[in-house]
Amino acid sequence: MSATTTTIEFAAEPAVSLRNEPVQARSTARLTALLDAAASIVDEVGIERLTTAMVAERAGASIGTVYRYFPDRIVLLQALGSRNFERVMAGITEAINDPAHTEWRAALSTAFGTVIDTYRTEPGFRGLRVGDQLDLRPLPNGRTHKSLVAERIVEALSTRFGVENSAASRFTLEAGLEMSDALVARAFLTNPQGDEEFIKVSTSAVRGFIAENIGW
Repeated sequence: MSATTTTIEFAAEPAVSLRNEPVQARSTARLTALLDAAASIVDEVGIERLTTAMVAERAGASIGTVYRYFPDRIVLLQALGSRNFERVMAGITEAINDPAHTEWRAALSTAFGTVIDTYRTEPGFRGLRVGDQLDLRPLPNGRTHKSLVAERIVEALSTRFGVENSAASRFTLEAGLEMSDALVARAFLTNPQGDEEFIKVSTSAVRGFIAENIGW
């Protein structure tokens, strides 16, 4: 199917309710510094060992400043996961909107590639991703993080390329995302640049699974 010039935008969710929403530039900068500090700590010691005291020290802030925004370390990690979600979805959006892609397979392949790039370039992403491992229960609306991403991608591909937006298509893409996530997370477990063998297996397996199960 031929591409159109439709531009797709994704909402940045799932959102986390902070104790105090930043309304001034200074507050926004302080919140960014706290999340940046948390991301660097996650890279160094993982999510299990991160503490609010460590974040405060790394950001050059008081512990009271941390608690001003985050009641505990889990909410802090959820906020970082939400920011990761926003940034990875921005990369997927750009890939699908890229006019160089004239059919959905190329756009989807590039979109998956942006996720791998995020592992390499986004501090804290290797250890936290979009925060989905913090709480394995469904989101309040009954969806999971992967189903939300799959839904948005299928909607985008449907709008731009006219592919079928069906429950079966969304499920297939969600299943593909689950497989890819497991393999890519393993690829980056000990290698910040990713183990190329695992990445190749992920790319091949997911591409084949989607091609076999989606009749677009």
